[in-house]
Amino acid sequence: MAIKHFLQFSDFTLDEYEYVIARARIIKQKFKNYEPHPTLADRTLVMVFEKNSTRTRLSFEAGMHQMGGAAIYLNTRDSQLGRGEPVEDAAQVMSRMCDVIMIRTFGQEIIERFAKHSRVPVINGLTNEHHPCQVLADVFTYIEHRGSIAGKTVAWVGDANNMLYSWLQAAQVFGFHVNVSTPEGYPIDQSLVAPDNDRYTFFANPSDACQDADLVTTDVWTSMGFEEENAARLKAFDGWIVDAAKMKRARPDALFMHCLPAHRGEEVAAEVIDGPQSVVWDEAENRLHVQKALLEYLVLGRLS
Repeated sequence: MAIKHFLQFSDFTLDEYEYVIARARIIKQKFKNYEPHPTLADRTLVMVFEKNSTRTRLSFEAGMHQMGGAAIYLNTRDSQLGRGEPVEDAAQVMSRMCDVIMIRTFGQEIIERFAKHSRVPVINGLTNEHHPCQVLADVFTYIEHRGSIAGKTVAWVGDANNMLYSWLQAAQVFGFHVNVSTPEGYPIDQSLVAPDNDRYTFFANPSDACQDADLVTTDVWTSMGFEEENAARLKAFDGWIVDAAKMKRARPDALFMHCLPAHRGEEVAAEVIDGPQSVVWDEAENRLHVQKALLEYLVLGRLS
């Protein structure tokens, strides 16, 4: 099998996603039934972190162990990458000592350079521009609760960040539509959107973006690396909180998602994230299952 990377959501076809989602269903059921699933026995995952993490580290590390493999944690502060070793050199060395590599870093160009010089699959655990693993878990969670996401409407309310750009790519792959609402001064970066992407509509009013949505989702207003903008963002994003009033504009059976961590009272009201339409805990758990399926596919190819 030729080396395949997962650096942004558009890297996989619909057929590949359907396979990974089907495997994730099987893997999750085995997990719930306490059935061993050691398909990656004697395989090693190296996890490289330049940004802090809870869910990404836990889901990848636990997932690799549950499939019989090993996971090695590297922080750039504690490795030669933090002392100026070229990304290209690090990629050649690391990829000779493991079977798959996950990287959580800042610029997308860093992970692209790394993958270009890697002899094993590389997974994007998050960059400033894309967060494909999270959106894969979100799509899986929607399908798990409501069936096919094709033809549905997803409302994105908040910052034009890495989550949004992965959602826009996912919309093209799965055939759904995204209603986007970001505050003035925080527009969509068109360089991160495919020129032929007609799967989204922009709304200046965040409540209008939620109208008849099947899924409403958001993220923190200040992503990692933008902390110095926090005060300005809190002011600019006033009114973009996902509250009960906005959820009432969505369909009665609409779901609410948030990739976490969440700031109750800022981007989402407590009554929403802790309410009956919220599936954030299933969404968080599903990072584990879809990433196990992803690791299995990238390392072993199709098993069925």
